[in-house]
Amino acid sequence: MTKNYTQLSLVQRYQIEAFIKAGMKQNWIAEQLGVNPSTVSREIRRNTAQRGRTAGTYLASNAQRRTEQRHQLKPKLVKFDLAMKKQAVQWLSVEKWSPELISVKGKETGKCPMSIEWLYQRIWQSKHGNKAADKPYKRFHLHLKHGRRKRKRGNQKDNRGIIPNRVPIEKRPKIVSKRIRPGDIEVDFMMGKNHKGALLVMTDRATLHTSLHKLSNRRSETVSKAIIKKLEQADYPMNSVTFDNDLGFANHNEVAEALNVDTYFTRPYTSQDKGTVENRIGQIRRFFPKKTDLSLITNAQVKRVEQLLNDRPVRKFNYLTPNQVLQQKIALIN
Repeated sequence: MTKNYTQLSLVQRYQIEAFIKAGMKQNWIAEQLGVNPSTVSREIRRNTAQRGRTAGTYLASNAQRRTEQRHQLKPKLVKFDLAMKKQAVQWLSVEKWSPELISVKGKETGKCPMSIEWLYQRIWQSKHGNKAADKPYKRFHLHLKHGRRKRKRGNQKDNRGIIPNRVPIEKRPKIVSKRIRPGDIEVDFMMGKNHKGALLVMTDRATLHTSLHKLSNRRSETVSKAIIKKLEQADYPMNSVTFDNDLGFANHNEVAEALNVDTYFTRPYTSQDKGTVENRIGQIRRFFPKKTDLSLITNAQVKRVEQLLNDRPVRKFNYLTPNQVLQQKIALIN
């Protein structure tokens, strides 16, 4: 379809104003200016005053001002250069950011000012394209998150049992649910392929700040020592720790005494009771997929993922990172 609209000059707008006052028809005005009739029609429709003393009147000076204002607000065409491409690759494949997050932070920083839709189009074009430029990015769609993490029950090794002195989550103080203060921690295991290796995941409910520890085994003595060692390093007081009913958490009294906290246990088979840490495990799986043998990963890799997770902007925090939100909460305490 041919575009018939022509950008008018200030002189032509003054001519339109004069011709309208003289009672001339729009087709005749277009013929005098040497433009398409639709150009004149659109100009008069868009720039005729709707309110005030000049309502219903076309004034060239006002039309010019409105046009300039629209052009200032119009988004500028941005070329996706090599630097932007490298930044998008870093965020998507290394830091595991979503296209939404890349778009928001890319525009905010100016490093990759692209829309979500455009980024998705580029990813899928690269997957299906046959150009040489598409080849390095053929598998980038695999970095996109698809669907929710599903918990399999049938073939999982059941490690639950009777844990002495457990306090049910129903008795946990209401303030924990409000996510106001830091120091209310949810703890869970993330298992490797065929239960080879495990990560201990500890997430603060209020800030999503997460600590990770690679476990040599899941014996309760090993687990409790790891929890105490990691949480003792915090710059803020601990208030509560919530576990599920895995026997690896049987030494919860030792944790409670060492950290001076209350401990609580979720209802059986109720993952939403610890939905915060479950969400973080879903993010960690982007770095260590389910087929990963976690016994083979290094402590340096675990530390790197922990850093990336806590420096990852979060939408619910208006794109602040868990580290930033934690520092804000600590400042309020002090």
